[in-house]
Amino acid sequence: MSRQIVLMGLGLVVTLGLSWLGHHAVNAFEVNQYATGSSTWRGASFPVENFQGYTSPFGYRASPTGDGTQFHRGLDMAAPEGSYIRSWWTGKVVEVSDDSACGTSVVIESGEWEHIYCHMQGYVDRDGQGRPYMIDRGGGLQIYEGQDISAGTRIGRVGMTGRTTGPHLHWGLKYAKQWVDPALVLRAMYAEQNQTQTISSQP
Repeated sequence: MSRQIVLMGLGLVVTLGLSWLGHHAVNAFEVNQYATGSSTWRGASFPVENFQGYTSPFGYRASPTGDGTQFHRGLDMAAPEGSYIRSWWTGKVVEVSDDSACGTSVVIESGEWEHIYCHMQGYVDRDGQGRPYMIDRGGGLQIYEGQDISAGTRIGRVGMTGRTTGPHLHWGLKYAKQWVDPALVLRAMYAEQNQTQTISSQP
């Protein structure tokens, strides 16, 4: 009987926790199911070259500009300015922008997933037909809205555009329109890579 009460209590805590997190992110259990279930990450790419470290995780944090506490909807990945950023997954560019705190940014849609890349070098312009594109002349890049992108394709370079205190890639992920902790996906990718190497090394 006491065990049932404990389990009911745990269920209530989880339910309350999920309702509190609801508008911020898919909960960790669900993300783990997505990341390690029927999906495979063999084709996925680590999103930044010359990676130096993680500087700010997903979730609540003190604002880097001193404006109290804020919910950080992504993972900050430090790299030297000018380092190339790669598309995490094959998909279609659904937005390019340069007029927000995200700075020069690219959003790519891959089925239920959406991946967001912020603070890049370059700016947004429009072609003769009014179609927006992100251009980074120094990096030799021109990325159009509506363009199909393969996993691992260079889509930008680490910069200092938007609201940022240092050069880094802010990498955001959504699944089914809900924010996801990118660290959970990176862990799943790493675990699958290790598993694949172990299997392939067997006689």
